[in-house]
Amino acid sequence: MGLLSEYSVNAVPGRRFIEVYDADAYLDDAAAMDAARRQVVAGNGYHLYLYSLQADIPAQVDIRIWDAPPPALGDAEGHVAITLESETGALVVNQLGYGPAGDMTLPRPGVYRGTAWWTDRRATGAYHEATLRDLAASGPAARLADDWRHTPHTERYVLDLAWESDPSPLDVEDDW
Repeated sequence: MGLLSEYSVNAVPGRRFIEVYDADAYLDDAAAMDAARRQVVAGNGYHLYLYSLQADIPAQVDIRIWDAPPPALGDAEGHVAITLESETGALVVNQLGYGPAGDMTLPRPGVYRGTAWWTDRRATGAYHEATLRDLAASGPAARLADDWRHTPHTERYVLDLAWESDPSPLDVEDDW
């Protein structure tokens, strides 16, 4: 099993969400967002939502494309099977409310299957809550930005994917 391509970016989970989607699939999906609140990562095929426990501290998002489906990581905080279809061969990592954090060119357009896994999600969320609680109790607002830059944990989401098939054909409506 070989790694074909890898992309990494830091993204702020605006409103607690980071999105990963095909460059042409930028419309929100409320049902997929609700599912991500329950299972951390969820999507509708073209659009994935990564749900954080905080909305201010950048999280690391890694997208790795393999030549065969990789095994699940044993020491992850959690994981879930995912499918992501890209008709354009370009993925966008988006920060809700802030805009795109970056984009990745896939080796080829198509349907990718694999696993999303995450680490330090709970620890970063707990640090965020404790910092806000301490700030409200005693600290000046100027201290807040410094605390976000010096977090003891890095929330990380990894999408390990392998190409499975060509993109689904577009539905063409008859004009008559």
